[in-house]
Order: sequence, then C-alpha cells, then structure tokens
Amino acid sequence: MDILSIFLVVLFLFNILFAGIIIFIERKDASATWAWVMILFFIPFIGFVIYLFLGQNLTRRRLFDWERFRQIGIVDIISKQMDQIRNPEFSFHDEDVDEYRDLIYMHLINNDAILTKDNQIQVLTDGEEKFNQLFEDIQKAKDHIHIQYYIFRYDSLGKKIIEELTKKAEEGVKVRVLYDELGSRKLKRKHFSSLTKAGGEVGVFFPSKFPLINLRLNYRNHRKLTIIDGQIGYVGGFNAGNEYLGKDKTFGYWRDTHLRIKGNAVDPMQTRFILDWNQASKHFSIDYEPRYFPMKSNEGNATVQIVSSGPESEWEQIKNGYMKMIMSAKESVYIQTPYFIPDQSLLDALRVASLSGVDVRLMIPNKPDHPFIYWATYSYIGLLLKTGANVYIYENGFIHSKSIVIDRKMNTVGTANIDMRSFKLNFEVNAFIYHKETSEELAQAFEKDMMESTKLTEELYNKRPRWIRFKESISRLLSPIL
Repeated sequence: MDILSIFLVVLFLFNILFAGIIIFIERKDASATWAWVMILFFIPFIGFVIYLFLGQNLTRRRLFDWERFRQIGIVDIISKQMDQIRNPEFSFHDEDVDEYRDLIYMHLINNDAILTKDNQIQVLTDGEEKFNQLFEDIQKAKDHIHIQYYIFRYDSLGKKIIEELTKKAEEGVKVRVLYDELGSRKLKRKHFSSLTKAGGEVGVFFPSKFPLINLRLNYRNHRKLTIIDGQIGYVGGFNAGNEYLGKDKTFGYWRDTHLRIKGNAVDPMQTRFILDWNQASKHFSIDYEPRYFPMKSNEGNATVQIVSSGPESEWEQIKNGYMKMIMSAKESVYIQTPYFIPDQSLLDALRVASLSGVDVRLMIPNKPDHPFIYWATYSYIGLLLKTGANVYIYENGFIHSKSIVIDRKMNTVGTANIDMRSFKLNFEVNAFIYHKETSEELAQAFEKDMMESTKLTEELYNKRPRWIRFKESISRLLSPIL
C-alpha cells in the first residue's frame, strides 16, 4: 500500500471518528448533524478544519457566575412574580399585559427575566439620531458608563466614542467597554490607550489564544448594550461604526432599530452587562453594588422583560419567545430581520398564523452582507409566500432591524436575528415590551418602510433564474450551521 492510499484510509477513519463524535457525543439536533456529516464526507480534511472552527459545543460549560447574581434578591422577585401570575385572580393594571401572561411566565421560569413596569421607551431607527442621543447621555453621566458592542470599529465614529468616554473617565466617571474579538477583529487594545490611561477599563469577549487566528468562529457575543448611571439603557441592532451612520457606499442608508429605556428595565440590562463583563474580564470583576442599581423615578408606563440567550443555555429562550408571540397573534405579525433562516418549528408557527388569517408581513434587505445567509433566506421565503404571507424587500439601503410586532399591542426589539446562529450559536439579548404605544410606533415605522420596499409576490419569486435556485438549495442545506 503506497503512502497516498494510507493517507486516504487514515483520512476516511478520521471522518468516521468525527462523524461519530457529532452523532453520539455532541448530540446536536438532527439538521445540524446531517449538515456536518455531509461536510465531513464530501470535503474530507477541509471539512475537518471547518469543524474545528465552527463545530465546538458550549452547552455543558459554565460560563457565567450566576451565584453572585442570585444573591442580590432576584430569585425572590422571580418567585413572587411567578406566584402572582399563576393566581387566576391576579390581574395586571393594563389588560393588554394580562393578555400575555403565559409569555411573561415562560420568560420568568425559563430565563429569570423579571417583569419590570414604569418604563419610558424611545424608539431610535436612524444611526445619526441614535448616536447623537447616546453622546448627549454620555456627556451627562455622573457615576458610570457601561458599553458593549459586537462590532466596534476604529473609524471616525469609534474614535469619537472613545474620545467622549475618555473625557468622562478623566472626570472620575467609571467607564467600561466590552467588545467581541471576532466581531471587532480589527480593533486593538492600543486603540483604547487614552481611555485606559484615564482610568477606563476594556474587556474582550472570547479572545483568541493564538495570534492572528481565533478558533471560535461560533459562540460570539452579539449583544449591544449601554447602561449609563444605572438610569438609562440602550439595546438594539446598531453597532459602533461608520456604516451604521449610512456612510458605507456598499450598503448606503442603514435602517436599524434601537431602544433607549429609562426605568426599572435598566436593572436587568445592567445585570446582563455585569455577567458578560465578569466572564470576559477576569482581573476587573464588578460587584453588585447599589450604585449600579439606583432607585428609578416612574417616568413611563411600559412593561418590559429583558431576555437573553446563548449557546451555554439548554433552552433557546429568545426563539421560544418569538414562537409564543407568533402563536398568540390574532390580527397581525410584523417582522423585520436581515436574515430569515428559521428552524422548522418557527417556520411552521408563521405558516399556521398566515393560514389562519393573521396578516403576516416580513421585511428583509435587498442585498446580502453574507451571501450564503442571503440565499438561504430566499429559499425559506417561498414557503411563506405560498401561505399568503406578505414579503417586502427593503430598497432604501440596508435593513438590519431585529423587531417583531404582534397585533400592534406587544413587541420585541433586540440583537437576535431570525436564524439558527442567533438562536443557538450567539449570545443575544432582546427587550420584550408589553405596551400598545411602543408597538404602534414600531408598526407605523414598518408601514413607512413599506413605502421604500418592493413587495415580492409568488409570481415574481417563481421567475427567479435556475442559477439563483441552485445557490438557494446549497445555502439551505448548510443553513443549520451558517
């Protein structure tokens, strides 16, 4: 037997070994298992390398220190709220909130997501508007600023953020910045030298153990959070970079959705940041001090739950929330997402809603920022169109908004896309909002965006070229691991 034959036999045995690991040890879901087996057997060796980068499993790892979190009384609040919701005689002050008690209970028991009241919510859909408001709030900060982004560019916007944070650090405000290494792969610690010299701290989520390469292409921290003085919180789709101001010629205008929240919902946002920070920054951990959870003034009437999910969790909390919302819809479901790669359960929920007479509307971009994901999205759209759902292709630049509005009564806005990466592989955070006024504002924003969109009919969809259909088919096969 020559050397080449021996090599091929060894390669074949390695493929069998890794296929066995995927099937019997990792216990991935069936669709992901078949996708990996296909890659391993059709592209040997290269498939093995891809698996090293993308196929790791975090579900059995303990990443976050929940013990100190539980010591601040959250468990008692959750237990009390669960007892109240289970009591059929208990009713919320707002009947629209009472309508979603099953969803609220699910988030309580499944995610420790306390229900907060008296929140004031500002919807931000334009990058200039969002960052101008953020800079104004940063300049008024008195005690601390906590900022977390998946993508943090060292461009003119990123430099301005660092400059403003440095000024506050020099004034004695405690400033912490957390970013994901892969999402912000061109960002260097030296870029924050002025901030750290002024007393600011910088943390990196899942940094590489090797120079120039990060083996964790999956399991990235996709959350975008800002907490200022424990009084103001930001959550949504905008990252920090010039493209989010519409300055990228490829994408043009950047349409996104972000929330500025004042009220009790800021406390769970703060808790989420502290958990992420303490995981990433081993040398500068944050204690749960009262300064980070100050008393709030009752400035609004919105009811909110902050829900997070990640690959270390047994449950797909945000996806489960999406499904429960859709199944509760009686009149309308408005969805904006840059990527639409649902699993079968979520796709079935949308199809059943549409077939039941619910007005299901989906809005996606007209251009890809990730080609395989874009073509996989198109493969799923056809299944929705057959049920009578309405699909809109946003034409005024790039839509990156991650929002769902149900019956113009409740909504969710956050960082999670409708794809398997957000549901299973990334760390995400969403605000679930039980508030008619905010829901109406988001519904009207959707309808305004419809004026800048092309409606995709089933007839138009069926006219797409064979080459496009081929790319869709290949992308859909890979969708469980995209």
